[in-house]
Amino acid sequence: MDLVPALEEPLKKVLGPATAKVMAEHLGLHTVGDLLHHYPRRYEERGQLTHLADLPLDEHATVVAQVADARLLTFSSPKAPRGKGQRLEVTITDGSGQLKLVFFGNGVHKPHKELLPGTRALFAGKVSVFNRRLQLAHPAYELLRGEDVTETVDTWAGALIPLYPATAKLESWKIAKAVQTVLPSAQEATDPLPESLRAGRGLVPLPEALLKIHRPHTKADIEDARSRLKWDEAFVLQVALARRRHADAQLPAVARKPKKDGLLSAFDAKLPFTLTEGQQKVSKEIFDDLATEHPMHRLLQGEVGSGKTMVALRAMLAVVDAGGQAAMLAPTEVLAQQHHRSITEMMGELAEGGMLGGVEHSTKVVLLTGSMGAAGRRQALLDLVTGEAGIVIGTHALIEDKVQFHDLGLVVVDEQHRFGVEQRDALRGKGKQPPHLLVMTATPIPRTVAMTVFGDLETSVLDQLPAGRSPIASHVVPAADKPHFLSRAWERVREEVSNGHQAYVVCPRIGDEDDDPKKSKKKPSPEDDAEKRPPLAVLDVADQLTKGPLQGLKVEVLHGRMPPDDKDAVMRRFAAGETDVLVATTVIEVGVNVPNATAMVIMDADRFGVSQLHQLRGRVGRGSAAGLCLLVTEMAEASPARQRLTSVASTLDGFELSRIDLEQRREGDVLGQAQSGARTSLRMLAVIDDEEIIAEARDEATAVVASDPDLEHLPGLRTALQALLDEEREQYLDKG
Repeated sequence: MDLVPALEEPLKKVLGPATAKVMAEHLGLHTVGDLLHHYPRRYEERGQLTHLADLPLDEHATVVAQVADARLLTFSSPKAPRGKGQRLEVTITDGSGQLKLVFFGNGVHKPHKELLPGTRALFAGKVSVFNRRLQLAHPAYELLRGEDVTETVDTWAGALIPLYPATAKLESWKIAKAVQTVLPSAQEATDPLPESLRAGRGLVPLPEALLKIHRPHTKADIEDARSRLKWDEAFVLQVALARRRHADAQLPAVARKPKKDGLLSAFDAKLPFTLTEGQQKVSKEIFDDLATEHPMHRLLQGEVGSGKTMVALRAMLAVVDAGGQAAMLAPTEVLAQQHHRSITEMMGELAEGGMLGGVEHSTKVVLLTGSMGAAGRRQALLDLVTGEAGIVIGTHALIEDKVQFHDLGLVVVDEQHRFGVEQRDALRGKGKQPPHLLVMTATPIPRTVAMTVFGDLETSVLDQLPAGRSPIASHVVPAADKPHFLSRAWERVREEVSNGHQAYVVCPRIGDEDDDPKKSKKKPSPEDDAEKRPPLAVLDVADQLTKGPLQGLKVEVLHGRMPPDDKDAVMRRFAAGETDVLVATTVIEVGVNVPNATAMVIMDADRFGVSQLHQLRGRVGRGSAAGLCLLVTEMAEASPARQRLTSVASTLDGFELSRIDLEQRREGDVLGQAQSGARTSLRMLAVIDDEEIIAEARDEATAVVASDPDLEHLPGLRTALQALLDEEREQYLDKG
């Protein structure tokens, strides 16, 4: 009979059903291995107490402190027996600050006996404010009796006390006790790293790393463990991606080399400008890939306006020259139509193949979307199957069974909603052999995130803006500290309008919601106010502006809940210059191009993410006049939200901003945003700080997979891969 490997043993058997249930529901931990990989968030040193002054409000915190004072107070209460209620107030200190603990009713007896002045303990609870002072109400606690040889001392043996990511249902020390129970199983952990790699880099074996991360005796133990566990995460993830790249590289593809005097040459000859250096370099990378007999898999990154479409179009023309067809997939019908319009305009008569007025080197460019009429759709499908149309632009409709190509050579995917593996296969099946693939994104992604999230694609970056784009000046407007700055902001908008330009005002909310966000029950402290009030809304702001600072200007509103025809009409009037100021939600973030709009005021800018602010700002300064972006906020100068805005104001470099964004948020959010299931798999690795490890792990992984694609000689690595590629992450890698 097969024995279950120690690390796959369900927690229910080891810890009992009650604890196991809480661990599964609240922390997502099911097996012994899961618990061993639930690492401490930080460590407390016995001789040193937590800084109470730094406690986060409304978060679940664990502190080590000493009881300074304990008082049992009696008060009259109609609910209590005999009309008298009891409240125990305990003050704890760590030398740097004090914190009050409160216990009520029947809960006072045990702490009253145990929490005597001078007692040291671990306390855990949710930090709240009462009478403008921090307090913990009914905290759980665990006494630290130094001399007393009790279970506690065994548990906390060693100088460093691990504090785990915990929940109200399961305090840190209960997790620590559970870890203590399963720690012996760590000896049986199979090592995913090849021995030569581990020894070559001086990394400790996995069982030792697990022991040191949970029960360190010194800070050096923690460092040893962390370096080792980071390598595991980086390496296993990169091996998964390297295997995808390796599998893709085995597929055959038709090499597509542009003809000497074909469509591409004719197109280049009529370009009214020269390509930027960046565009030339990236085009060369793409053309080199297209010329090989394996499918290209390339990610093209470039800011809004950096000329990605031009690069993609030249690649499509090269493929048409080589006798193939190219398909461009857009996420929405609006974007598909926009691409179709701009590509046919750029190509001019070269897009009129088969028509009168078309020229010798020309092809047909067709649009295919779900909402097309039957006749138009039939004609488009016919043009594709006969090869009459060299280029097709469309939405998911292109993937449907009915769509057949004459000879599909290249697929360009716009905007990083990455297609799943089934869709990629469906498209692949439409080519005689797998087509080449180019994925485009306007969101700047730092190199390491690209390596982690888009790791199965080679990356090209366009980082120069084409000539003719104007710089955008950005400033933070601190409305609470300096109200006159806000008045000046509206004056600036009027100045832009009087110079013949237009402006956007962006708000986080529409304002016709039925109920306002629920008001907080507890009385907020003044510095809470900016956080607690509902975000500013389009309808209210537009109303205040027309009656106040922008009186007399033509102000219109635009938001996602308007009927499509009304939205179009508003946008048309704005584009035609009939409207001075457009007050809108983030619906203007993508694809709105009004070169005459030079100013943007973003209200409650702290409610938006860094990359969203950067995308919004890209809507101004699209013409020859300089752009102005004002970030209005009521947040205090020292707050992280305000520092975020200062970063956005200080640079126009999207890559720099995406780095800042990553550093300020937790990894998970970023990887989550990049649609990855890797959130759960990255516990130790910090995508920005550990850039070197990720880059080295990628090289090592590529080498390992090249020499042993099926990992036959590395059973430990195979097991770790299977664990990584459970359902959720399998899906994430397929999207990759």
